[in-house]
Amino acid sequence: MTLRRKISSATLVMALATFLSRIAGLVRDIVVARVFGAGFVSDAFFMAFTIPNLLRRFFGEGSLTAAFVPTFSEIYHAEGEERSRQFFRRCLTLLLMTMILVVILGILFSPRIVQVIAHGFAQVEGKVELTDMLNRVMFPYIGLVSLLALFTGILNVRGHFFIPSLSPLFLNLAMIFSALCLGSFFERPVFALAVGVVVGGVVQLLAQIPLLLRFGFGLRLDFGFMRDAAVRKVASLMLPGIAGVAIYQINLVVTRLLASFLPQGSVSYLYYGQRLFEFPQGIFVVSLAQAVLPMMSRQIAEGDMKGMNESLRFALALISVFTLPAVVGLIVCAGPIYSLFFLGGEFDAVATRKTAEALVCYAPGLIFVGYSRIASQTFFALKDTRTPVLVSFWTLVVNVVAGYLLMLWLDHLGLALGLTIASLFNALALMLLLRSRVDAFIKQGIVLPLLKVVVPAMLMGGVAVLFLRVGDRITDGSRMVDGAILLVTVGLSVCVYLVGCYCFQVNEVRQGLQLLRRRRKV
Repeated sequence: MTLRRKISSATLVMALATFLSRIAGLVRDIVVARVFGAGFVSDAFFMAFTIPNLLRRFFGEGSLTAAFVPTFSEIYHAEGEERSRQFFRRCLTLLLMTMILVVILGILFSPRIVQVIAHGFAQVEGKVELTDMLNRVMFPYIGLVSLLALFTGILNVRGHFFIPSLSPLFLNLAMIFSALCLGSFFERPVFALAVGVVVGGVVQLLAQIPLLLRFGFGLRLDFGFMRDAAVRKVASLMLPGIAGVAIYQINLVVTRLLASFLPQGSVSYLYYGQRLFEFPQGIFVVSLAQAVLPMMSRQIAEGDMKGMNESLRFALALISVFTLPAVVGLIVCAGPIYSLFFLGGEFDAVATRKTAEALVCYAPGLIFVGYSRIASQTFFALKDTRTPVLVSFWTLVVNVVAGYLLMLWLDHLGLALGLTIASLFNALALMLLLRSRVDAFIKQGIVLPLLKVVVPAMLMGGVAVLFLRVGDRITDGSRMVDGAILLVTVGLSVCVYLVGCYCFQVNEVRQGLQLLRRRRKV
């Protein structure tokens, strides 16, 4: 199998699994929106969930994956399976001990943490206290999902992507079930949702264990991590990685902190807007980045810098080709999507409009997030976790300044635009710094693919606008009719884009379609 087919195949597998998980996530958000609305309770829950998510990124998915995967890949290919299993057991032991300590400290110091990040909630009686209690319930999720990141890294290096990518599905299903079925067991039904988060984390973790055992990676503890140079290497790589991921997540925390001073519901509008923004990001950007890191790490370990450069150029080209139409689609369809799926129950027309506007402001940042993610993974594969940290710090500064200034004028929309501006800065800085480390890639990986897909994306957007306007004139207010119009619009727009890409000879789309045809024949 060629390099490009390996990347495309792994990306396709993870994108399929992630698509199923994101659909469940969309259903989850619809359920939460209709049951809890956008106000006092939902603001408190989303703010409380910010803290476990922040520390999850500190110790888990971002920094741990970036430090562990290249080192494990090098050990696995150079020193054999037995040594790689020993290395895994020692990393598991150290991570488990660290997470137990973090969870205990987090629960003990929860009131102070909440008072800092949700300071604006003090204007509403009882809002800070509710946020604190929800945070305490959800804090164990940090440890569970950090262990999940370690298991996922092992399976990805061994070439297994589907089940790890499917794991968010279990979290979403647990939260949906809890919100709909367990609320009556609690004085405040929102606590059922918090319990669902922890239960979902347990199920996510348990789902990976059979695969680990099948590959020979048992869960026996090994306390020899202190004398293992490879474990110390991962820890040293994680420290700047934690800082870099922390700065990125602090961007989100600062955004919600500023939003806590805005009218009630602003935190929820931004959350729901970003969730739909993350739908294409999770399906394609994250999947592609996860597929590229193990391959780049292996190529560097083998001294194949030419292959690594080719992987980088191809990954960036895929980002260009597949995120631009997603940006156009999110902007054009934001209003109809939220009206169709979210409007109802406790989620009223005002919340629908303000959430859709937030998504429109977030949408342009999708392509910049994609470029940043691939560039960061390249630095990680090169075992340079410090450069992304430096860039992330200045990105935080840009986000705070831009978000605060725009918030004074545009309320929650200013915060969304500030994050988009910060994403643009982050992508530009990483690309320019990476350019001095590897062969020229910007023209082949970004500029040329973007130029090829601009016209198809514009045609796609024009068709979508036209059909949605026609739909507005013929709809009878039925959700079924609205849904049919939206489905036809999206389907036809995608077809227009694919035909346009075919006519403009966008090779990445052709390769993707060829891969799909081959898989159907297998």
